[in-house]
Amino acid sequence: MKAEVFLPDDYRPAEDEPFMNDRQLEYFRRKLLTWKQELLNQSAETIDSLQESARNVPDIADRASEETDRALELRTRDRQRKLVAKIDAALRRIENGEFGYCEVTGEPISLKRLDARPIATMTLEAQERHERREKVHRDD
Repeated sequence: MKAEVFLPDDYRPAEDEPFMNDRQLEYFRRKLLTWKQELLNQSAETIDSLQESARNVPDIADRASEETDRALELRTRDRQRKLVAKIDAALRRIENGEFGYCEVTGEPISLKRLDARPIATMTLEAQERHERREKVHRDD
């Protein structure tokens, strides 16, 4: 079991410190856990909201509107469910010592990119190449 890493409240990863040192890893681990908890709380609120709104609405227009709202909410929650899986994968990469490195090139992912999107698995350049290839090979 690892010793707990002290992390000041105002800590932000900096370029002038060793890449993916214990403090940086702890910073991203906490950031990911907080994000995951927020998503899980929102999901619980959605379930409560959907259970409350599961009423029989006699007006067809109101019922259609409610169904549309429910479908949109469920689609949003599905996206968030997939995001939670990506957060879990990022947490596993932290535990395995693979976090912060591009899965394509093996190069370090910039701290700015990781701070903005801690689930990133590729450097910005590798991600752009991937998206260009995807766009070219997509069946339109």
